[in-house]
Amino acid sequence: MTSVLVSRLARLLAVLLAVTAASFGMVGLLPGDTVTAMLGANASAEDRQAVREDLRLDDPLPVRYARWVGDAVTGDLGTSYRTRQPVTEAIGQRLGVTLELVLLSQLIALAIAVPMAIFGALRPGSWLDKLLSGTQLAMLATPGYLVAVALMAVFAVQLGWFDTTGYVRLTDDPFGNVKSLLLPSIALATEQVALYARVMRTDLVNTFDQDFIWFARAKGNSTRRIVVHHALRPSSIGIVTLTGISVGRMIGGTVLVETIFSLPGLGRFTIDAINNRDFVALQGAVVVLTVGFVVVNFAADLLHGVLDPRIRAAVRPT
Repeated sequence: MTSVLVSRLARLLAVLLAVTAASFGMVGLLPGDTVTAMLGANASAEDRQAVREDLRLDDPLPVRYARWVGDAVTGDLGTSYRTRQPVTEAIGQRLGVTLELVLLSQLIALAIAVPMAIFGALRPGSWLDKLLSGTQLAMLATPGYLVAVALMAVFAVQLGWFDTTGYVRLTDDPFGNVKSLLLPSIALATEQVALYARVMRTDLVNTFDQDFIWFARAKGNSTRRIVVHHALRPSSIGIVTLTGISVGRMIGGTVLVETIFSLPGLGRFTIDAINNRDFVALQGAVVVLTVGFVVVNFAADLLHGVLDPRIRAAVRPT
């Protein structure tokens, strides 16, 4: 297991280096002069020269990347040329909002998807299974931003149960915090509910047909006990993998929802950096999003061995 863990960590580091190199090099690929793109054509010669010296644009790209990686490892992602705020500090102020949004959306998705999968798998082909399958297809076909707009129109504008925009910090008001994130979390969770439910239903149907399930039934175990104690764990491998991919993707995929609900998260920070041509801030945001995606998937990969002993046995040396 130690050798496998070291191997996976090495691959994790290689992926991170490759992606950060690509994100760092994107500034050099911009058409025209990088300084002009950042400051505009009307910037003074002194400001242009200061930026060029600060970014050391006259140095070779590999040298600049090595220096940037060294600073990034210590937590220094540079300083925004628009706000003059350290990028690490700006991201730190916004990352918590995005993580809260993603976490709450995943809790909602799993809380709905798992029961849907169980009810469908217990009676495959029944009218309930067909109804749930049709509902899931409708969820998959509905874009998240459209769900967000519909939720805002109904529950915020028409009924007035929620504020249309804004964010309440958890430390200021826990209930207000959940309330401010509930609608955007539901909008993000809609597609995930359908994906999780369909994957887990398929795995559960296969598990229910295994010999150990028939043996458990022959012993007189109730359906509830069989599902909870025997079927759920081996049927969770697929949904764990999918959740890892979804969480990593959603960390960077909250852009539209955060913009619609005016949430000060990392997705909106990335869009603002693009619109303002703040490439130093954009580089920092891309790196954080990439690291989040890779690390979450790495954790999901390790969790497979916890859920399924056969995976741990497969990697043991013989």
